Amino acid sequence: MSGEERLEKIFNTIRESKEPISANSLAAKYGVSRQVIVQDIALLKAGGSDIISTNKGYTMHYTAAYTMVVKVWHTDEQIEDELQTIVDLGGRVLDVFVWHRAFGRINAAMNVKSRRDIKKLIESFTTGKSKPLSNVTSGYHYHTIEADNGETLEEIKRALDEKNYTAPEI
Repeated sequence: MSGEERLEKIFNTIRESKEPISANSLAAKYGVSRQVIVQDIALLKAGGSDIISTNKGYTMHYTAAYTMVVKVWHTDEQIEDELQTIVDLGGRVLDVFVWHRAFGRINAAMNVKSRRDIKKLIESFTTGKSKPLSNVTSGYHYHTIEADNGETLEEIKRALDEKNYTAPEI
């Protein structure tokens, strides 16, 4: 397993766990030393992840709102529809991030909560001011989505699934 793959798996393990996970547990799970895990966590934090260290292990910093990270894939032409699907159902797209083979996790804040925000973003792509971050990973990327409740997040996930925007997890 490459270092990049291990970083992604560690991040997902911590994100999905309801309890803090110790560095020793992660080291045993991924067949590396505790020090490698500590270094990996430092890289993840430097990359913008919300991992926090507690006396019981690593966990994610959660806000009062409900959040979900979803791995998606689509073409540039489908960006507007993907984002509209999320905001029309009551979600807010907090960020986009990719796992780049050379650079690790690359994260960008989005804070998209309305069709107006989407329009501005799409205009920046069509005017050539910027390109979607997902272009560096052949369309694969992740979004952190926030909503007022878990039911809304599940509805958003189902809608993205139905449109075949969700990508299989590794």
